[in-house]
Amino acid sequence: MGRRGRKRRREDAPSARQQREEFTSRYRTRSDARNEAARAALDPLEPGERPRAVTVGAIVALALGIANLAFYVAGGEIEGDRPALPGVISYSLLMLAAAWGQWRARYWAVLGMEALLGLIILVFSILLVVASNVAAALVSVAIVIPSAVLFWFLIKAMARIQMPVRE
Repeated sequence: MGRRGRKRRREDAPSARQQREEFTSRYRTRSDARNEAARAALDPLEPGERPRAVTVGAIVALALGIANLAFYVAGGEIEGDRPALPGVISYSLLMLAAAWGQWRARYWAVLGMEALLGLIILVFSILLVVASNVAAALVSVAIVIPSAVLFWFLIKAMARIQMPVRE
């Protein structure tokens, strides 16, 4: 008799799958409400408007593109060798295109800049972990922190750029 009673109680209790589905639906409801509130707080861009973070991103991309070309033209070397011209030109063109696109507040340009910043943050964070001296650690930190800050502010700017105009 005792065994049958235990089985009956187990059958009445919701399964682990049902509990997971219930939790997921409650979580999605809360998450959707937060997302909706965040969208309602955003103001769409006015014609010709550009968020400050996107302007900073455009200036950074322009500076990197020009600096890369200037470094090559000035005869700069990396570890005793001149960099390959196709690599210099392709990177510089990429940065100049990102600068132009961000200046025009184009979503694709901001998304591309976010991807580049994400890679920079990842690479220099790894270099920070393996840094063998204080100078290398300081250089890594000096690159990771501003890149992360710009990355963070570009996220909201991307949402405003992508946002449809309200009527």
